[in-house]
Amino acid sequence: MSYDFTPLTERRRLQAIAKQKPELLGNDFTSLEYQKRVQRKDLGKMLLFRDSNMSGWALKRITEDDLKFPLVFGEGKRARVLATIGVTRGFGDHDLKVCGTDIYIKPFLSPAPDVQVYNLFEYDHSENDVLIMGTDGLWDVLSNEQAATVVNEVLESFPANDYKRYASAAQELVMAARGVLREKGWRIHEDKPGSGDDITVYVIPLCRHQNMSRENSFTESREVSPSE
Repeated sequence: MSYDFTPLTERRRLQAIAKQKPELLGNDFTSLEYQKRVQRKDLGKMLLFRDSNMSGWALKRITEDDLKFPLVFGEGKRARVLATIGVTRGFGDHDLKVCGTDIYIKPFLSPAPDVQVYNLFEYDHSENDVLIMGTDGLWDVLSNEQAATVVNEVLESFPANDYKRYASAAQELVMAARGVLREKGWRIHEDKPGSGDDITVYVIPLCRHQNMSRENSFTESREVSPSE
């Protein structure tokens, strides 16, 4: 299992790199994050900020250096690293620079995935224990908690032995992320914009493996002899 990595979720890692190597920011960016975009009229005022070692916010007096553009800026899907790219992990992009500068973005991008292994045989699962797999179109607008609430409500409305309950839960997640078409366009809860990206969702029951042996459930490669 893995997670979606964005400039917001990896803010502290990105800021730590910039703090260790400030030359990577040139003279255009600052590693600090502010609760609002700092403007010249804010000089000398106290504003909330946070650095790589901070999970919460603190006050600082704004100086000329704070007028630089933040390393991480934007909300949700619009968040960007160095005002350029919306992802923080991947391959390539060695020559990608901030537009109009000689600032390289690659030093802030990591090719290393953060993957966790969930051993199905360590737990007893019921028909209501599932794994939700979805594309950005789902997770851009729904939190883990919201997705779990939608799935639980659907599963409770079906008999436990009805296989259609999982497909229905996936369909309901798609509808929750797309929203309802209104005058302002597609809207979800609290009148927020619905997902504008493609939405693909799987709701996978975790109890089905229990009828399999451990040996048959593993997909380990093995050498095949000529006689086979």
